[in-house]
Amino acid sequence: MRKTVLVAMSGGVDSSVSAYLLKEAGYEVVGAMMRFWPEEPPRPTLDIPHKGRAWESCCTPEAAYEARRVAEILDIPFYLLDYRETFEEEIIQPFLKDYAQGRTPNPCARCNTFVKFGALLKQAQRLGLDYVATGHYVRREGEALLRGADPFKDQSYFLWGTSKEALPRLLFPVGGLTKPEVRALAERAGLPTARKPESQNLCFVAGDLRAFLRERLKVRPGPLVDALTGEVVGEHQGASLYTVGQRKGLGLYKPHLERYVVAIDPEANVVYVGPREAALWLGLEGEEANLLAELPEEVEVQVRYRTPPVRARVESLSPLRLRFATPVFAVTPGQSAVFYQGERLLGGAVIRQGLYNLAGLEGKPQAGALTFS
Repeated sequence: MRKTVLVAMSGGVDSSVSAYLLKEAGYEVVGAMMRFWPEEPPRPTLDIPHKGRAWESCCTPEAAYEARRVAEILDIPFYLLDYRETFEEEIIQPFLKDYAQGRTPNPCARCNTFVKFGALLKQAQRLGLDYVATGHYVRREGEALLRGADPFKDQSYFLWGTSKEALPRLLFPVGGLTKPEVRALAERAGLPTARKPESQNLCFVAGDLRAFLRERLKVRPGPLVDALTGEVVGEHQGASLYTVGQRKGLGLYKPHLERYVVAIDPEANVVYVGPREAALWLGLEGEEANLLAELPEEVEVQVRYRTPPVRARVESLSPLRLRFATPVFAVTPGQSAVFYQGERLLGGAVIRQGLYNLAGLEGKPQAGALTFS
């Protein structure tokens, strides 16, 4: 019997080519798009929170139409699956909660964990299908996940929360290809998504992130405080609107000073700033860890998607603490710390706090609270 696979189709070129490659390889392919957008996105107001607004190109009725066109060309079944409630509960509400607590979340990693490789995999099981496939640039070899072959498109960073139990049932057809190779395959196959531009923004945030947060969170101006001297050096527009490492748009009284956000205290409505060294850390403490393999004494850790990994020593597993070989800028509560050994993804965790600050600041468990060493 032919193996069966549910392909998560977003209306983009990567998932389109994934479906094409699997069919060419002899799989029985079923296409599916997860619907996240609301019925009628209401006009946003500052007073009435709502569940959606205009969504970006990866999550629209137009994208669903393009995915369906690809399915028709490939002659495969296609389903639009309603995941609005799941997405609201698992992604949007935790996203807003994190910002309200002075953290900077990573909703894409959470979406892969709880929606694409959580809810969607359960859907495939209900349909009696063997696998779930996506257009992620990542490779799977047995029970190991490896970085994608294209270093400019590698998306393994966002898959650290994948469960070990799910791995054998996941396929990543484009993980061994480069983006130009994927587009060339789409052209040869006559797929209408071949030249579709990529969406760079969060799918549920249209336009400015600050405006999105203002509409949904109670924010008010407050003091910008120099973390080293305790001096009030400016006024922020709402503690939840800022992120550790931020330099632009701070509202400093002396804008020519080089200052970065080093911590956020939402309860006191204070944003702490300091010189660059105050945003440099030699370690981190993580929570909600997910390990795909046993951590060796030394790993490579990546604290943001586009930040190069650095060597780190694992000091403890409970709590999870790592010490870096070199200082790292903007170790941000809420972001993902992802662990590698060479090309292999070992797992990751949510950053709880930075440790061993170069300016002598130490984080407490609460986001942004500081003590001085």
